[in-house]
Amino acid sequence: MKPSMSTVQTVLGAAVIAATAFIGGAVHAAAPIALYSSDGLEPFYKAVLPAFEKKTGSKVNLISNGSGALINRMQTEKDSPKADVLVSLPPFTQSAYKLGLTEPYKSSADSAIPAGRKDPNGVWTTFMGNYFDFIFNPKLAKAPDTFDDLLKPEYKDLVSYSNPLTAGDGMAVVILLDKLWGEDKAFAFLAKLEQGVKFHTKGTGYLDVLVGRGEIHVANGDFQMDMDDRVHGGMAIQPHFLRPAPGAKPVTFDLPYTIGLVKGAPNAAGGKALIDYLLSKEVQAKVTDVFALSARTDVQPTGPNAKAVLDAVKDVEVVAVDWDHIIAKQDAWKERWRKEVIGASGKELEVVKPK
Repeated sequence: MKPSMSTVQTVLGAAVIAATAFIGGAVHAAAPIALYSSDGLEPFYKAVLPAFEKKTGSKVNLISNGSGALINRMQTEKDSPKADVLVSLPPFTQSAYKLGLTEPYKSSADSAIPAGRKDPNGVWTTFMGNYFDFIFNPKLAKAPDTFDDLLKPEYKDLVSYSNPLTAGDGMAVVILLDKLWGEDKAFAFLAKLEQGVKFHTKGTGYLDVLVGRGEIHVANGDFQMDMDDRVHGGMAIQPHFLRPAPGAKPVTFDLPYTIGLVKGAPNAAGGKALIDYLLSKEVQAKVTDVFALSARTDVQPTGPNAKAVLDAVKDVEVVAVDWDHIIAKQDAWKERWRKEVIGASGKELEVVKPK
């Protein structure tokens, strides 16, 4: 018995749909994935991304910059997004969602990441545990002990910190001082410090190179990046935590790298696959290679690098910060920094990494 025309059409239609889906999937799987990432993780990506690219056939295109600079770029691209995945530092992580630049996605690793390390709705999750710090060049300078030590004549025009408008670690300077002293005292200190600041950099990674070269002697930092640059990059820098007052414990706060899916991502499926991969046990077991801590509870920090991280903070007070407060104040802090700290100084604000 011959099949009816309607049956033939149905079968052919289904075949066309299946073929289209297969072809589309193959094309999609091979489509490039754009990763916008806070600077400092380039060596880690170089180590782990080739296996992902080989497995999926998708090339990962990495754009590194300060977290704030990445958010600014994404705002200009908002009507036609170019990024698929964003790795950034708070509070720019939260600002990205507030501005409609990222969207919720709960990865396959979600159950292994505790509530305190992620947004409950999946807007972002911790990618690597990390701490805010300072650095100095031990060949050229004595380690400052307190924040007030940065005001001493010996550091004049030899100290710098990354621009809070463009760098997550730069904003971290404001965050920590606000936590310790309150907003008014924090900005009064920064205005006084500015008299001895040589310049500000667009991203924090640039400071490691500049301190290592001796162009400046002291700067703010990012513990994971600083340790990696010192040990693996051979730079003459030493991570350091400052005291709020003589005799007090040194202080820091958790400043994790976070990861999230870009809203309207041109390759959302590829972006989700990349997030799943970067949060997998396989990859998370390698984060200590670059002196970070895993976001997952089922990946324990082991080995000499993990010990170095844990030893570095064992006598340091890790203060809790209120991210809701910080998000609420961030825009006002940026404006206050422009007016009360920079003013009409004409100082360079976006120095980039030297060649």
